[in-house]
Amino acid sequence: MARLLITGGTGYLGQVLLRQARANGHTLAATCFSQEPPSGDGVVWVPLDVRDSRAVAETLDRLRPEIVIHTAFRQTGPDVLAITGEGAGHVAQAARAVGARLIHMSSDVIFDGERDAPYTEDDPPAPVSPYGEAKALAERLVAAAHPEAAIVRTSLIYGFDAVDRQTQFALDVASGRRAERLFVDELRCPVYVEDLAAALLELAALPYAGVLNLAGAERVSRHEIGTLMARAYGLDPAAIPAARSAESPVRRPRNCALDSSRARSLLRTRLRGLREVLRDLGRITE
Repeated sequence: MARLLITGGTGYLGQVLLRQARANGHTLAATCFSQEPPSGDGVVWVPLDVRDSRAVAETLDRLRPEIVIHTAFRQTGPDVLAITGEGAGHVAQAARAVGARLIHMSSDVIFDGERDAPYTEDDPPAPVSPYGEAKALAERLVAAAHPEAAIVRTSLIYGFDAVDRQTQFALDVASGRRAERLFVDELRCPVYVEDLAAALLELAALPYAGVLNLAGAERVSRHEIGTLMARAYGLDPAAIPAARSAESPVRRPRNCALDSSRARSLLRTRLRGLREVLRDLGRITE
């Protein structure tokens, strides 16, 4: 099987990718930055700051991966543009230099959310947040440095082993540990981390180049996500207050739903909707 490098291997998606890729027989390497990697897992771990273009180039030249899946990012803070945006360009340049297949992870928040229909691969980015701007920059840099790369736009990633950050937030609200409200008019297509990882590994073996949406099949609001997750964990969904994004002092994209029909026609892996996943796992019955 292929020599596979996962950047951000200690992250939520990176850990699942490594587990699935190990089961598929890949030879694995992964980078880490702010988190200590596990030991004895059969992965070659390499500390790497993607802001350092020389270090990125030297690392990939030494490892010689056949496939690179770039999941490393920073969502907030003063380094978000340098790590999430410029760092992606460094990885793309290095991957191209060693002839590696590149899968770059982008996001639905590259859009302003001011439309009703789901976004397709042909829709141009129009970010309204620093993170969205960094992801949009990353897309431009990756496309310029590595034209054969697949640029994957995805949505909120959730899972249950361990619980993801967004789900934990909703559970904290439902249990009264946090006094927050969830928006009824902020729409996403959340994707189960196991489905996403499997789709990425399948995509890595295909020659697809350019943007591809990989998101869940169901469009749901932030409030719906929260109430469904509360039910899945035996909490009262009515305990989660509702609000509208217009009430937020910070501008937020309203509708970031992604049209993943192209991926459904390309891949065998099913990108299930949130309710379907919860039913399949026996967490809800409707």
